[in-house]
Amino acid sequence: QVQLVESGGGWVQAGGSLSLSCAASGLTFSSYAMGWFRQAPGKERDLVAAVSSSGIRRYYEDSVKGRFTVSRDNAKNTVYLQMNSLKPEDTAVYYCAAQSTYRSNWADYWGQGTQVTVSS
Repeated sequence: QVQLVESGGGWVQAGGSLSLSCAASGLTFSSYAMGWFRQAPGKERDLVAAVSSSGIRRYYEDSVKGRFTVSRDNAKNTVYLQMNSLKPEDTAVYYCAAQSTYRSNWADYWGQGTQVTVSS
């Protein structure tokens, strides 16, 4: 059974930082690209960052470039999202996802999501 378990969400003031982690089990982690999606109330779920299976290629949505950093540790079956200079518009539920296709708008497996709230 595949499990993706996010942790690290919470509340932070604008300008602050949060670090998300996603621990994977039940799949060959190093064979999957990993993505971080977010969904704000009333909006669609969007890809904000992705990392290829090897960790060499990384993608960022324009609004988070320079502020967010995605990384992975294949030895620990874990993907990370470091979020700096957070803005109120970053408030959303953040989901990690295992993807057969790097930078896809969909995923083979999803985590349960973790809430990130940024106050102004």
